[in-house]
Amino acid sequence: MARILAIDYGTKRVGLAVTDPLKIIASTLDTVHAKDVIVYLKNYTAKEEVERFVVGLPKRLDGSDSQSAVHVENFVNLLRKNFPNTPIERVDERFTSTIATRSLLEMGLKKKDRANKGNVDQVSAVLILQTYMQMVQ
Repeated sequence: MARILAIDYGTKRVGLAVTDPLKIIASTLDTVHAKDVIVYLKNYTAKEEVERFVVGLPKRLDGSDSQSAVHVENFVNLLRKNFPNTPIERVDERFTSTIATRSLLEMGLKKKDRANKGNVDQVSAVLILQTYMQMVQ
């Protein structure tokens, strides 16, 4: 069975999360450098079937696109070019970094681990994926 893969795109780091094959549980996958993400995804999709990508859409509080939305749109175009047969969904990612940081704190992670922005990016990707999964239920 195919998985759903979520992407929290940033110009430096990209957080990735994935569902289990039954699409019940969202789990962290990895954090990769933005310049390496397409190669990473090609390698991953060669081993695991991915039904669709879910990309976080950065919005301001008023619902308008944030400054980083342009970078995300460029990335989505790159995804389309490299994975033309895989649907791409977008999900509002407002507050995911704040919620991810709070979640890491509540999990009792040490300050050093909470400061690792890669951990925040992965948890943000899980939150994006969970939001999408709730939307389609």
